[in-house]
Amino acid sequence: MSRIFFSNVTKSYPRKPGQKWLRHHIGDIARGEDRNFVALREVSFSLTDGQSVALVGRNGAGKSTVLNLIAGLLTPDSGTIEIEGRVAPLLDLGAGFHGDLTGRENLTISSALMGLSRSEVRNKTSGIIEFSGLGDFIDQPLRTYSSGMTLRLAFSIAIAIEPDIVLIDEVLGVGDAAFQARCFERICDLKARGKIFLCVSHSMAIDRLCETAIWIEEGVVKKIGAFAHVVAAYAADSSGGVDIRREEGPVPVGSAENVTLALPSAALRTPAGTTRPVHATSARSVPVARP
Repeated sequence: MSRIFFSNVTKSYPRKPGQKWLRHHIGDIARGEDRNFVALREVSFSLTDGQSVALVGRNGAGKSTVLNLIAGLLTPDSGTIEIEGRVAPLLDLGAGFHGDLTGRENLTISSALMGLSRSEVRNKTSGIIEFSGLGDFIDQPLRTYSSGMTLRLAFSIAIAIEPDIVLIDEVLGVGDAAFQARCFERICDLKARGKIFLCVSHSMAIDRLCETAIWIEEGVVKKIGAFAHVVAAYAADSSGGVDIRREEGPVPVGSAENVTLALPSAALRTPAGTTRPVHATSARSVPVARP
């Protein structure tokens, strides 16, 4: 059985010091006040096997702090956190990779750091390479990889450890379209096997993965419930009370119209002080889809 349990969890960060901050802080110390930034304030929730939950809220609300606490990258200032099961943190993918090591060497080291034994690493290496689609590039130095290739390798390693708890922070757009489809298929397979998912993403694919949502506002849990209801409440609050609804299916684009676009001119100045045009001003009609 896997489980995530938060009880009255508070987490704060010290503000970056500076002269102005220091002057105020000295005064606050004298008054017994704390100028730390409180990212989470007495947050409580619990998740068990098979639950898929989305964390929603504005940037800086505390969502990523929750994930980092579960992953063990942070410790709370107060409160209780209990985690049961192997955690796959799909957070800062590729963190800890070394550019001078090959993809295979980074794979071995990263898998070991995520808790796999030597025999598990040996047994899973071929599957990780196949899933990543890197082929012969796996034995090339990581510094020769594109950013997309690096993310594909990192995702393939993280998802191969057979986790009980999967933490997702804005990584649903890894790689090209074909690899994204494989990633989502793999995630859905884990979900079908009763794994816990806790997700932070602005991708609309998240509503296909999560049934429940937790709305965090300025470090405080504001609402927990069915995904559609919580997201609707959050959207209405964020838009000043306007009810935002997502249309099902593709958005119609209507018919195309010709719109004239004027391209600005530019000139190149030579060392002698003369100028010559490098792009003449022109206008052309192009088809543009109107909703």
